Amino acid sequence: MENSHFRFYVKVRCILGISPKNIWEELSKAFGKEAPSYAFVVKWNKLFKDGREDVKDNPRSGRPITALTQDNIELVSELIKEDPYITYDQIEAQTSLNPNSINTIIHSFLKLKKVTSRWVPHLLSEENKRLRVEICMENLALIEGGQLRLCDIFTGDESWFYHRKIGTKQSNKCWIGEGQSPKTIVRRQMNEPKTMFCIFFRSTGLVHITYVEEGRNVDSEYYIRNCLAQVISSINTDRPNSGTSHMRLLHDNATPHIAKNVKNYLETKRIKTIRHPPYSSDLAPCDFWLFSHIKQQLTDQTDAESMKKAITKVMKNVSHEDYLKAFKKWIERMKLCIIHKGEYFEHTIN
Repeated sequence: MENSHFRFYVKVRCILGISPKNIWEELSKAFGKEAPSYAFVVKWNKLFKDGREDVKDNPRSGRPITALTQDNIELVSELIKEDPYITYDQIEAQTSLNPNSINTIIHSFLKLKKVTSRWVPHLLSEENKRLRVEICMENLALIEGGQLRLCDIFTGDESWFYHRKIGTKQSNKCWIGEGQSPKTIVRRQMNEPKTMFCIFFRSTGLVHITYVEEGRNVDSEYYIRNCLAQVISSINTDRPNSGTSHMRLLHDNATPHIAKNVKNYLETKRIKTIRHPPYSSDLAPCDFWLFSHIKQQLTDQTDAESMKKAITKVMKNVSHEDYLKAFKKWIERMKLCIIHKGEYFEHTIN
């Protein structure tokens, strides 16, 4: 089929308001490999929209035409807008442009770069973002006003720890010689042994660590008896004169943490809690620092008891300066949260 016939078909479909993508798909379905390229359809669709009537091609002077035309730039731009994940090969197939021209258009003309999409803990609503900013501003005001001191804060949370360490893709890289094969690492299975640990620390170091027995759930009663009571006992031992006086607890909004009996228990011990916004693991020292630090240091463990000893050893090897640094990072993160108007901000941290 001659190109003039294809142009006439594009013209008719353009008059009917059919999109270039749909026109190209119709032609491809009807003529297969003989169908014109997507670039051809987009180009002539635009010409007909701009008022062109003639379906014949313009006479050529014989001089080669550069690929870096405004039409091609707009074409590549439209393809990327339609599919932000489109590849060079796909653009080449749909435009008939060579890779060098595509690269020049994307980087020099469109000023685009391709980055990996980032994962976030939660799709924040406007109310979530407002609350994050409000609570960060409130906490920072307390710190700057001297009503909240880092040395008076203790924090804690729960996390699962697998008994077998598999590392990350980056940490598993190794040098191999010519003809050698890298070692094999078995993927983690759904039923692999793991144990939930409850860990608390303050600016001076580890306060308390315990693990949840298999088959048990961390409800509010368990949280009081096995976590808070033990933490308070440990603090009283470390501070025989002042005990928990002026101490503040920073924990997240997990259901056991905010239960009424937990709040009542803390009131009887005269311990105030620090407000923590929902869906904000990026503002919790256990989540943004401690748990990942511990898991990077661990080796394979046979059971929960050996895991507890290994975690305790890792935490005792952390300097007081690093524990204090975690709380200073908490302050910096609250400032970043305000700067970013409540949005997640970890992608901005180097």
